Amino acid sequence: MSSTVGIVMLVHTALGRAEQVARHWAAAGCPVVIHVDKNVSHKVYSAFTHRLGDVDNVLFSRRHRCEWGMWGIVAASQDAAELMLRRFPDVRHVYLASGSCLPLRPVQELVEYLADRPRTDFIESATTADVPWTVGGFDEERFTLRFPFSWKKRRKAFDGYVALQRALRLKRRIPKGIVPHMGSQWWCLTRQTLSAILEDPDRAEFDGYFKRVWIPDESYFQTLARLYSSNIESRSLTLSKFDFQGKPHIFYDDHLQLLRRSDCFVARKIWPHADRLYDAFLTDPAIAMKQTEPNPGKIDRIFAKAVDRRVKGRPGLYMQSRFPRTDWENGVTSGDYSVFEGFAELFEDWDDWLSRATGARVHGHLYAPERAEFAGGASIISGALPDSAALRDANPKAFLTNLIWNTRGERQIFQYGPGDNPDLGWTLAKDPNAQISVISGAWAVPLFKSNRNFGDLRKEAAELQRIESEHLKQLQSPWTKARVRIWTMAEFVESPMEPLQTVIDEIGQKGLRRLGEAPKMADLAGFGQFLQNLKNQGMHPYLMGDFPVDRGLNKQPPKPRRPYLVK
Repeated sequence: MSSTVGIVMLVHTALGRAEQVARHWAAAGCPVVIHVDKNVSHKVYSAFTHRLGDVDNVLFSRRHRCEWGMWGIVAASQDAAELMLRRFPDVRHVYLASGSCLPLRPVQELVEYLADRPRTDFIESATTADVPWTVGGFDEERFTLRFPFSWKKRRKAFDGYVALQRALRLKRRIPKGIVPHMGSQWWCLTRQTLSAILEDPDRAEFDGYFKRVWIPDESYFQTLARLYSSNIESRSLTLSKFDFQGKPHIFYDDHLQLLRRSDCFVARKIWPHADRLYDAFLTDPAIAMKQTEPNPGKIDRIFAKAVDRRVKGRPGLYMQSRFPRTDWENGVTSGDYSVFEGFAELFEDWDDWLSRATGARVHGHLYAPERAEFAGGASIISGALPDSAALRDANPKAFLTNLIWNTRGERQIFQYGPGDNPDLGWTLAKDPNAQISVISGAWAVPLFKSNRNFGDLRKEAAELQRIESEHLKQLQSPWTKARVRIWTMAEFVESPMEPLQTVIDEIGQKGLRRLGEAPKMADLAGFGQFLQNLKNQGMHPYLMGDFPVDRGLNKQPPKPRRPYLVK
């Protein structure tokens, strides 16, 4: 039985699966030439060839040692292709595949598809300026520098030789008449194009040049096909996807429906233990697809989304791969939340009032020294997050991100101040999800009401002011991404309803409406004198703003006299 399509298989591992696929190709009438990596032991190789000895149209080519990025893969493809063209004269297209490739459609569909396009070469071939996939490698330099050392086995020599060539400004001469192109190594070439490449009188020069090119299997045939092909379709008939590091995606059993949707003839790289895939595509005729144009683009969106998820993760959910890398997270937290600084100190019923006004969950000081003050006095919250100060302070950022992640869908609000753990400051400032409202200097109100030794109060006030001053610098820095509003205490108490309405509207939990009630402000009679006393003792309380000594904050303004008309 003869066929117009011959299969060249490059095999280096999972020889059992390679045998299964080779028999599938051969049973459909496609001659197969297999190259087995010379790194495979002679014993294993002999057993492999013996098992396939009963298949007439399966041959084995001369073995080469294949290493990623080196010439051996091209040499293996050349020898196998030469053997194919020499031993099977009826072959009109040669399809290069690997041992981990899996046919997704009946082989006859591939044969008919190529028979309808007898002079078309399917090989991805583009100049370096036109390809976006050179991840972590070289672009033009792969063709102008020499790469005699293995990137994997001799990395120091590889990097050192590249650096030396750059320092000396050494450049190779590209053989006359060729323009370097790149693309996937998995191609399907016509006999005419492939034989022209292999029989080119200048092949020795071309081979000598490409032997020192970086990853020549992605450029040798892709470049030389441009010299001889009369009709190139710059695409591969093999579905081969790569991640953001340039490593191939591996298909598993749960990718069955995804592979069916691709309409591609062949896919790589298949996990050797994906029994469901091999059984479905090699032995079940019921899964045969409709005769349609291969369209890997149908699943590109899914792969792009998977790559994006792998690189960035979900917002506010930390993965082991990026957890140690500062600012590599996809958003500090997973949702919006609000932080109020100084409000609980200035208003006596702040937590209850804010909960009624917004409908959100309002916590106390989550970073207080003694414990995390969860709403309602709870000792544990969603996600089994405890109120332990020791556990929280071991990683303040993780405590916050866990809280927001575990309560997704419910707005979280908490209090923060200079008496709390200060290590959270930059995390809050750089989080776009944070809405931070600050009444600077309000921490002095509890000191004012504490009736403690004044010398101790002065010392504590100086320390709290220093901490808040540093925190305000963080909130006002160019790197701040949070939505921040800051009022001095003096300007806030002058007209509290307007800023309260503003921050409540920004939370937006219950829709836009005017506030019907205000929280009860602490009695500040004598507070101005308290600040003056701190000044008199040598401490300058400037964060409160211009707070007059005789300010009668809680005195009701006198009722205006009724106007009367003088005739």
